[in-house]
Amino acid sequence: QVRLVESGGGLVQAGGSLRLSCAGSGIIFSVNVMAWYRQAPGQQRELVARIAPNGITNYANSVKGRFTISRDNVKNAMYLRMNSLNPEDTAVYYCNTNPAYHDYWGQGTQVTVSS
Repeated sequence: QVRLVESGGGLVQAGGSLRLSCAGSGIIFSVNVMAWYRQAPGQQRELVARIAPNGITNYANSVKGRFTISRDNVKNAMYLRMNSLNPEDTAVYYCNTNPAYHDYWGQGTQVTVSS
């Protein structure tokens, strides 16, 4: 029933920017805490950023000041603007609720940052 589809990933040089999108169906973003997660090769999945229904956002220290999470309630979509990317940001990025629901995980979108 719930479907989350990530898009916008790609290959970018260090220092570059990218905007990821998350489109949802079967779930209303505006009444859920929504979040972006990422999983780097050989690493555990980590919480990158989240946005609450009241608009309050939180970021992992590693991306604070570089990434911006936002939500469009009309489109029921969520975005992650990533600036000043570095190779350590290379990962598959996913959207989900926070806390995450296992069945909500989509395919994610690959972000690769070259040095």
